[in-house]
Amino acid sequence: MGRPVLDTLGNNDFVRCLHSIGQPLPMKKPAVNNWPCDPDRTIIAHIPENNEICSFGSGYGGNSLLGKKCFALRLGGIIARDEGWLAEHMLILGITNPKGEKKYIAAAFPSACGKTNLAMMNPTLPGYKVECVGDDIAWMRFDSEGRLRAINPEAGFFGVAPGTSDSTNPNAMATIQENTIFTNVAETSDGGFYWEGMDLPKGVRVINWRNKEDWVPNSSKDKNEMAAHPNSRFCTPASQCPIIDPAWESSEGVPIEAIMFGGRRPKGVPLVYESFNWQHGVFLGAAMRSESTSAAEHEGKVIMHDPFAMRPFFGYNFGHYLSHWLSMERRPNVKLPKVFHVNWFRKSSEGKFLWPGFGENARVLDWIFRRINKEDCATESPIGFIPKPGALNLDGLKEKVDMEELFSLPKDFWSKEVDAVKKYFDEQVNDDLPEEVASELDGLKKRVSHM
Repeated sequence: MGRPVLDTLGNNDFVRCLHSIGQPLPMKKPAVNNWPCDPDRTIIAHIPENNEICSFGSGYGGNSLLGKKCFALRLGGIIARDEGWLAEHMLILGITNPKGEKKYIAAAFPSACGKTNLAMMNPTLPGYKVECVGDDIAWMRFDSEGRLRAINPEAGFFGVAPGTSDSTNPNAMATIQENTIFTNVAETSDGGFYWEGMDLPKGVRVINWRNKEDWVPNSSKDKNEMAAHPNSRFCTPASQCPIIDPAWESSEGVPIEAIMFGGRRPKGVPLVYESFNWQHGVFLGAAMRSESTSAAEHEGKVIMHDPFAMRPFFGYNFGHYLSHWLSMERRPNVKLPKVFHVNWFRKSSEGKFLWPGFGENARVLDWIFRRINKEDCATESPIGFIPKPGALNLDGLKEKVDMEELFSLPKDFWSKEVDAVKKYFDEQVNDDLPEEVASELDGLKKRVSHM
């Protein structure tokens, strides 16, 4: 940190961050996976009273890039609570329809559920354009006219590498071609990078993330035998993104007209549905569940509760966090965004994805766009408003989609969902659960019982 930073800070308060890898040079212990760290004594301490973060021993980017989750979400959430705004684990995108009308959407997904892919989408629907404001963090506050505005506080993208490719996210691949730091990916003999999901050119040798030479592609799920660690990352400037939004660095922020929650749900949860109102939308965020990912601490494929995609990042009491979200409705002259839940990952009984995803998700954004414009293209269901039959634009869709199964609401599944959410609230929130959220759960239980 140099003099220009100190001059910019002046005498104003700021968040003080200290990171130590816990391995003084010369190292007395060997590096772990070629990375100097001290995993046996790792501690990440957040001290809100002093606006301080101290990190020791960790080699993981999420714990060592302290401006990211530690500041932007954990301490940021506390500051936002105290000052009346929101610090959230959300992407921000702008979408323009064929008429030239543009709207901004914020979306909260757990890690590895397609945040970056959505933020950098190439829409398949003709005439639609998506532009990226940010792929991970949103700071949102209401302006003087009651509109929720969001900024991306980050200068770049810290994306999960495996699965990112020219077919899944060509804009991300274009972004990382230069000025990019890679962590725990494979290196190719021609000086390039490689991970699972990319095409491997013929004649190119690979050194995997564990420094194993002449690595060859295999079907092993053992992370030590893979080309790249499942949670390997790229860190790259956002300004290099070919579809970066013109307003991505706007100090006033972009106006958010919809908020999307979502997760990786192989069963029971439909492609998209809309909350009945803001209070119900807060409940949808609180009740979020998703298959675990490599960025979480669980190795297996289990359905985990991840409210607001913030479970690892809450900086204060979850029940009080819910109350803070609910309080937004009581602001004067407020123009609240609509709230939606999406699920790109539902599978058939044969275990195949029911929805093609990626650029085809523009069809869901198109429906959300029309709902923001108050178009009558939804019908009420026990869990929220779902698209009317034929309301989703499927023109030009190459794959046949079983819309009936994609939007089916099995009573047995939703009865178990209600029980699981109630159990989570009882155990994790208990007396701090706002009455409004408890009443939404009761309402869902009654509606499901009448299915």
